[in-house]
Amino acid sequence: MRTPQSLDDLLLYRIWRAACVSNGMVTRMIEGGFGITRRELGMIGVLEELGEIPASKFAERLQMDRASASLALRSLTEKKLVERRQDAEDGRIVHVRLSSAGQQLFDDLFPRLSQLNVDLLDGIDARQLEVFLDCLEDLELRGSELSERGVARNKYRPPIERQHASFAARA
Repeated sequence: MRTPQSLDDLLLYRIWRAACVSNGMVTRMIEGGFGITRRELGMIGVLEELGEIPASKFAERLQMDRASASLALRSLTEKKLVERRQDAEDGRIVHVRLSSAGQQLFDDLFPRLSQLNVDLLDGIDARQLEVFLDCLEDLELRGSELSERGVARNKYRPPIERQHASFAARA
């Protein structure tokens, strides 16, 4: 993996493949059984963990821009899973929290997700799991460092000569 020769040698590709196997089960469980998306599950989980929070802080916590978070919160509000309220002192601030229906959904869903987690880890040695989680934490920290340094651009743009060749081929 330190000198990748194929996709299977790329760490993030392997993590993605491993996640795809179990993510399908989670998606079927939450979308089919509970009528929410994976993103909405994450949002509900954050609200369950933090309680009432200003919408701007909520967006920061989820690493979303405010407009995207607002749109997603609107969907959860329409589903009656989240409640919004204006701040009494500063009307520009909106607070969000789980509604009783949102809390009930989380309370019904989390044990199922927890059991899936237990089933996925069944047969993995405790020592191996500890090493894996340490590595995962290191990868998260390293990824944050690289992201802050701007190592990967937001959008790939081929070198100018390849762009010109592509335009010429289309003409």
